Amino acid sequence: MTFPVEISSQNSLSMPSLSATETLIASSGRRSFRAVFEIILHSVLLLCAVVSIITTVGIVLVLLIESLQFFRDVSVWEFLTGTKWSPLLKPQHFGILPLFCGTFLVAAGSAVVAIPIGLGTAVFLSEYASPLIRDIVKPLLEVLAGIPSVVYGYLAVVFVSPIIKSLFASAELFNAANACIVVGFMILPTIISLSEDVLRSVPRSLREAAYALGATKLDVTVGVVVPAAMSGIMASFLLAIARAVGETMAVTLAAGATPKLTLNPLESIQTMTAYIVQVSQGDTPAGTLEYRTIFAVGLTLFIFTLLLNVIAQWILSRVREKYE
Repeated sequence: MTFPVEISSQNSLSMPSLSATETLIASSGRRSFRAVFEIILHSVLLLCAVVSIITTVGIVLVLLIESLQFFRDVSVWEFLTGTKWSPLLKPQHFGILPLFCGTFLVAAGSAVVAIPIGLGTAVFLSEYASPLIRDIVKPLLEVLAGIPSVVYGYLAVVFVSPIIKSLFASAELFNAANACIVVGFMILPTIISLSEDVLRSVPRSLREAAYALGATKLDVTVGVVVPAAMSGIMASFLLAIARAVGETMAVTLAAGATPKLTLNPLESIQTMTAYIVQVSQGDTPAGTLEYRTIFAVGLTLFIFTLLLNVIAQWILSRVREKYE
């Protein structure tokens, strides 16, 4: 009578050990699969990072190599200080100051247009707008960033330019003011998004302390919040200006193609990016001195934009360390 009981007892004791073994094997298999998946994912991400670095280094090397060949025939001093730019016409002049002046004029003019509007909008969304209005207005403003730049350039020619000519009789059809206005609206999303994020990151305790002293909403906004976020706001301005410096198609269509050393926004000018587009259309033979000017101009533009981005990132890093 006890023999079957002993068998069932042995079976009941052996079954949990088999189940534990199977569980251990399954768990080991899952860990092995997860380890292989993590290795593959790590390799893919590393490959993406390496490709990005190689691409950047390749671009810089091409700019340096071609620019060095250009500077064998043209002195750096003449290039940086010359006041005439006509490398495609005889007699040739290789002074980049007219292109630099045109680029500076467009960047400064677009900043004059975008900074007041962008900062005012950011303050409104951060301090005054209700959550519902903020959720509606901010995505609509960010749609501006998705409009192609060639559309902005077309609007500058057919819409902005006639208005400017009706207001100023001396204005040319293609002028710097056209480019300043459209590029100013193009960089608005950058200023609004970054400035609003910085304004909202200001500690609430600063606002509450000001309210406790009897300050009004306007006093808190102007006297506490904006000064506390000024470093981040300035960084957003610099990043937006860097975007304006590198803008190509809108400026090419709106500002014209006349390199002039002038600060008159009603005249036709040419920026560094517009000149690169002009020479890159295929009319200039590759390998010639005229063709290599685009690399020298591109290197100058790269260094100028890099400096702006470095300054902006430095300011952003300081404000993050302060308020995070």
